[in-house]
Amino acid sequence: QVQVVESGGGLAQAGGSLRLSCAASGRTFGINTMGWFRQAPGKEREFVATINWSGGGPYYADSVKGRFTISRDNAKNTVYLQMNSLKPEDTAVYYCAAVRGFLPRIATKENEYNYWGQGTQVTVSS
Repeated sequence: QVQVVESGGGLAQAGGSLRLSCAASGRTFGINTMGWFRQAPGKEREFVATINWSGGGPYYADSVKGRFTISRDNAKNTVYLQMNSLKPEDTAVYYCAAVRGFLPRIATKENEYNYWGQGTQVTVSS
């Protein structure tokens, strides 16, 4: 089994920055893609960013492009989400997820991901 654990959420002011981390542990052999999703109150969970170990991506949702950066540390099976120029509409629970196996495409849909973290709250005040 694979465990996915997020960290780094918290409170930021509009225009500020936060950095999220996500570590995959356990039977991580075959994990090739990791990504971030978020769910704001009263809304459905949405794709934020993804990156894979085969050189695909990074790929971002239009709403965060130019402000968020996803990066990875292959040796640690860890991905990061650097969030700059935060806006109140970025307030959400942020989830990290991982895909087992190789996907010949950029994974932006929830059902493409096999393992999920518990989520970390990000709150941006105006």
